[in-house]
Amino acid sequence: MATQRIATDVTRRLDRLCWSRFHTTVTVVLGIGWLLDAFEVNIVGSVLGIIQGVFHLNASEASWIVSIWLLGIMVGAFVFGYLADRFGRKRLFIVTLLLYSVCTIITALSPNYPFLLAFRFLTAIGVGAEYAAVNSAISEFIPPNNRGKVNGLVMNFWTVGAMVAALVNLYFINLLAANIGWRFGFAIGAIAALFVLWMRRAIPESPRWLLSKGRRQEAEEVVKQIEILACQESKKPVEAIAIDMATPQPFFAQIKELLTRYPARLALGCVLDLSEAFGYYGMFAFLSLVVLPAINIPATQIPWFYFLGNVGALAGGLVMVLVIDVLGRKKTVPMFYVLAAASAVLLAPATATHSGLIVLLTFMLANFFATGAWTSAYPTFSEIFPTHLRSTGIGLSVAVGRIGAAASAPLLVWIALGPLGIGGALVVLALLWLVGALAMLPWYFRGVEGAGTPLEKMVPISQ
Repeated sequence: MATQRIATDVTRRLDRLCWSRFHTTVTVVLGIGWLLDAFEVNIVGSVLGIIQGVFHLNASEASWIVSIWLLGIMVGAFVFGYLADRFGRKRLFIVTLLLYSVCTIITALSPNYPFLLAFRFLTAIGVGAEYAAVNSAISEFIPPNNRGKVNGLVMNFWTVGAMVAALVNLYFINLLAANIGWRFGFAIGAIAALFVLWMRRAIPESPRWLLSKGRRQEAEEVVKQIEILACQESKKPVEAIAIDMATPQPFFAQIKELLTRYPARLALGCVLDLSEAFGYYGMFAFLSLVVLPAINIPATQIPWFYFLGNVGALAGGLVMVLVIDVLGRKKTVPMFYVLAAASAVLLAPATATHSGLIVLLTFMLANFFATGAWTSAYPTFSEIFPTHLRSTGIGLSVAVGRIGAAASAPLLVWIALGPLGIGGALVVLALLWLVGALAMLPWYFRGVEGAGTPLEKMVPISQ
């Protein structure tokens, strides 16, 4: 890869800004988009049984509605991560939401099962693309002292989206005719996304991305506009720092550079996401397939069960937001991963009591730490790649993580049905959480602490 080094004060000016209306706008607009992504993921779980009945599907066919979604997320994160590095953050987080909106509306109009699968896949590509574009934009706009907590806060909009999906299911979908209710659920998310799409126009292109493409004048103009919006224009000169400009690369050349120049960083991102995806999705799948049937919770109470479980999740995510820039990534991430492992195991004795209340309280605790874990992972591996590779690195990490999400349910159910039982399956779930904690050990001793550190110092310029 050919690079050229320039000296500029653009990133220093961006980092020295105090919190302003501009930063609030970026946080809220990207966060609401993330909320809608979560709504889409969770609403299908609420209406899967309805869809199965409407289209007369067997269990295998119904499971493909979930599997095709994970496959689409993988493709979207992998391919659009590269496109966000090639064509910019702003274009991609507008294109991804547009893709999500249009495909969701068409999904709501599905006349048959193959049509539904095709547009679920395309919708998932749009959601998968959000992972890379949104996390890159947050990292590159937010000043170092707030970067971790803001990224974590945006990730917590996911839990709010899950709670909204549960309420929509309770008060709207279940009250409508079977062939209308599930379509209504999808349509709500699509209409709201079009509004957020309009709001996202206010977010400019990332000055860091512009610099990485040699577009210095445009980067300076964007930062000047942000300073005006923040009412923080200053005539005081800022020291310039060296920035690498990288020439655009083909897709596989971009991947090759990640694998050859930053293998340890890429491995950390992939393992953290694989571990949290297995642990988080595994817990939810295991709960619905094994735990809830074992304690005979009525179907009418299940949406409330998940709603309250997500109250615990939101609390855990917000606690993580409070500590990630204080304790730092090196302590926060492994701490939450270890606690997520420990709390997952507690679901076994809770299930043995056959008490819905005890299982609910244990689930809230497990979801508290699980959400704290995964929302701490994203700020961590979003800031360890150089700007011209950031979205590609995030996208590849997320794509690998979806393998864990897809594998978790069948593996855990197979173990639970064998001699090891529910306890053995949950021990396996805990061990997968611990893999993420262990992955942080080399970074703890040799990596760069991201809390308060400018992005340009996260990757040594000599690399």
